[in-house]
Amino acid sequence: MSVRTAKSQWNGTLKDGKGTMNFSNYSGPYTFKSRFEEGSGTNPEELVGAAHSGCYSMFLAALIGGEGLNPESVETTAKVHLGKDDIGPVVTTIELDCTVKCDGLSQEKFQELSVAAKQKCPISRLVAAADVKLNAVLL
Repeated sequence: MSVRTAKSQWNGTLKDGKGTMNFSNYSGPYTFKSRFEEGSGTNPEELVGAAHSGCYSMFLAALIGGEGLNPESVETTAKVHLGKDDIGPVVTTIELDCTVKCDGLSQEKFQELSVAAKQKCPISRLVAAADVKLNAVLL
């Protein structure tokens, strides 16, 4: 299987410092404000959300394709909730909202495949400590 690489650099203190995240064709800043408040730049939780929504969409498309169907589209949004526990900040919940267009896919089979994708996609398995909630809609 493949190995992917991402890199980050942080300079300064937690609240006053700033950093950059780099991977593939992306390079972007992140700060305390972009992570814990409202500020420009990205944050690790957004990147987890992008990874999770992309992984889930691909896995669900593969499962639908395994049924001999061809999905027109699988669109997923991930909302990553950052909370706090007795150790410190923690991802508590990830909400996956997914909409699928696929001729010939029944609601029953769609629900079965949606749940299976949530349980089995690699990023879902990685973030298993979080409460991953799914809202899946077949159009």
